[in-house]
Amino acid sequence: MAEAHADLASEGAVVLADKPSGVTSHDVVAQVRRELGVRRVGHAGTLDPFATGLLIVLVGRPATREQARFMGLPKTYRTVARLGAVSTTGDRDGEITVTGRVPERLELPTGRIRQRPPAYSAVKIDGERAYKRARRGERFELPEREVTVYRFEELGREGDDVELEIECSSGTYVRSLVADLGDAYCLELRRTRIGPFSVEEAGPEPIPLRDALARLPSSD
Repeated sequence: MAEAHADLASEGAVVLADKPSGVTSHDVVAQVRRELGVRRVGHAGTLDPFATGLLIVLVGRPATREQARFMGLPKTYRTVARLGAVSTTGDRDGEITVTGRVPERLELPTGRIRQRPPAYSAVKIDGERAYKRARRGERFELPEREVTVYRFEELGREGDDVELEIECSSGTYVRSLVADLGDAYCLELRRTRIGPFSVEEAGPEPIPLRDALARLPSSD
């Protein structure tokens, strides 16, 4: 087993994890580090604690050196949004205010858009996650960023809840997309896909780095 772990550290590997709600991406990385006994472990794209779904965990120095390639892959999310209400955090964990304003038809933007990450997000400010500062009551505003929404579809409605599927560029905040629809916030948020990797593939078995890289689009 020790020899297998040494191979992971020297040759690199990828673990596809299905992150549960209520834990951080760092928690998942720490768990993989303990289970595999490899010191150098990172991830390729944070999920907020509230969110669930696919997290690419990079095992060994050769894998962490490829972090930018994995982080730059497009992402696919499914979210259930509650219409006619707003949340201070953009999700079910915040203070909810019911407005009753429920649009009959949603305008779902695609293409290049500018958005501001929510204060309760995993964006770092001076080395600290924004949501930690927000929970302390600090007041700040994160800078806008340009992102690309490739696909934004309404899958169905039940009462004031609507299920949406979004395919977008790296760095896109789905909670901000939902909040910008009007009076709406995320009840559920799940990342189902990162580039060629799907959450259905998630499991504890490491994928050799060479095999994972072979699935990535050409950088030419």
